[in-house]
Amino acid sequence: MGLSASTRWLIGAVLGLVTGAVALGCAILVAGLVGPEASPLVAVGQVAIDATPEWLKAWAIRSFGSGNKLVLQVGVVVVVGLVAVALGTASVRRVWVGLVGLGALAALGVIAALTRPASEPADALPSIVGGVAGGLTLLALHRRAFPVTGSGRSVERGAAVGFDRRRLLIAGVGAGVAALFAGGLGSLLGRRFRADASRAAVVIPPPASGAGPAADAGLPVEGLEPFFTPNDRFYRVDTTLVIPSVPAEDWRLRVHGMVDHVLTLDYERLLARPLIERDITLACVSNPVGGSYVGNARWIGAPLKDLLEEAGVRPGADQIVTRSVDGFTIGTPTAVATDGRDAMLAVAMNGEPLPLEHGFPVRMIVPGLYGYASAMKWLVDMELTTFDAFDAYWVERGWAERAPIKTMARIDTPRASATVRAGRVPVAGVVWAQHRGIERVELRVDGGPWLEADLGAVDTTDTWRQWVVTWDAPAGEHTLQVRATDGTGETQTAERAEPFPDGATGYHTVVVQVT
Repeated sequence: MGLSASTRWLIGAVLGLVTGAVALGCAILVAGLVGPEASPLVAVGQVAIDATPEWLKAWAIRSFGSGNKLVLQVGVVVVVGLVAVALGTASVRRVWVGLVGLGALAALGVIAALTRPASEPADALPSIVGGVAGGLTLLALHRRAFPVTGSGRSVERGAAVGFDRRRLLIAGVGAGVAALFAGGLGSLLGRRFRADASRAAVVIPPPASGAGPAADAGLPVEGLEPFFTPNDRFYRVDTTLVIPSVPAEDWRLRVHGMVDHVLTLDYERLLARPLIERDITLACVSNPVGGSYVGNARWIGAPLKDLLEEAGVRPGADQIVTRSVDGFTIGTPTAVATDGRDAMLAVAMNGEPLPLEHGFPVRMIVPGLYGYASAMKWLVDMELTTFDAFDAYWVERGWAERAPIKTMARIDTPRASATVRAGRVPVAGVVWAQHRGIERVELRVDGGPWLEADLGAVDTTDTWRQWVVTWDAPAGEHTLQVRATDGTGETQTAERAEPFPDGATGYHTVVVQVT
């Protein structure tokens, strides 16, 4: 009895999935030896990030936060799985179609790996090995699924001569287990590229200029964001799928371009410079009104202005282009970085060396600018140039060239849609206008008069402040709105605007139920 068409296609789909799993597992295994960035999942995913339309990228950041990278990787796996199913079914009649498709996928992985910044020839190996392993698996499973008759025709065209479901099942399960083992082993091997051991060995010297106590800046209100954001809760928005790992002992920074003296600095020499300790609030331009992509930390680093003076910035160099180890670029106005604010090359965050995900060993911080124009992580290169000569990564994608942080107030408690008891209810939150400071915060209930809030103590003009209003809440549904006035006397606008292209505006508004 011949195999039915539906059975043949089902077998082909399963063969395709198993083949894709083997190819991917072997590629991950080799990437564990070569480097995690060479994995086709990472290389192709990185290309996908760079090619994603801005509206979709912004939606992913708003919807998933730092989890958007996991969503992307899962998406890549799903796409690979669907392609594998398609190739498997296509190979039922013509196995060479599946082989050509696997070759094309391998070529795509090779191109993606070799075209990323700082790539090496060995980065092509995971995709090549994965493609070869997938091809051999497809041939082997195809022979078991569709053995040939005595006339040389495959069984799918004739009788089911020699067809052994048990033998095929064993081969398929074995290949699947091998794929899982290879992928798991590759992931374990890839951990050796992480810089955890290097970070653990780092001792940050005491700063020459300390930040001083900031304990009085916080307000004791339940549900209010703490004055200092813990490192493990600090927001993370970047474009990398794999956290770059640069051992401190291997780190180098090159300062070049429109300078009198090209400088090369290693980590030891950076720590030997006079360090400063400052409390600085960072904010992402993708943060929507009332969003969580903002955080406050205590940083230690070397003043950027001193380093630039040592290099000798030439007239006309109005932009500092910084590059990370993975090739990402940020453009920062030179004037802002050298106007006396505490711009720094940071090495520590909240009393410990920078976490890997926040830029270890060195990142840049310039208070008062959104992160995409100031806060380069995994910094390895600094070029003095002009805005006319170069557009950085996000500017190329339509975001504003210069990015001063806009004044913004947020309600932390009560949360939107919360239910609270009638009576005296603390309404509290945080407010920021980095490098301008905060003069006043006001709360409005149901469109009524603005009520002035009590503010936490000032730490510096570069940090957020906490605020609170004690509200006599009557029963019913109520709408709460907050606004702030910065240190220059300018009150934030009520006009609602999305983050693109230069930051969100509008009053944060929450609706609560009072019982």
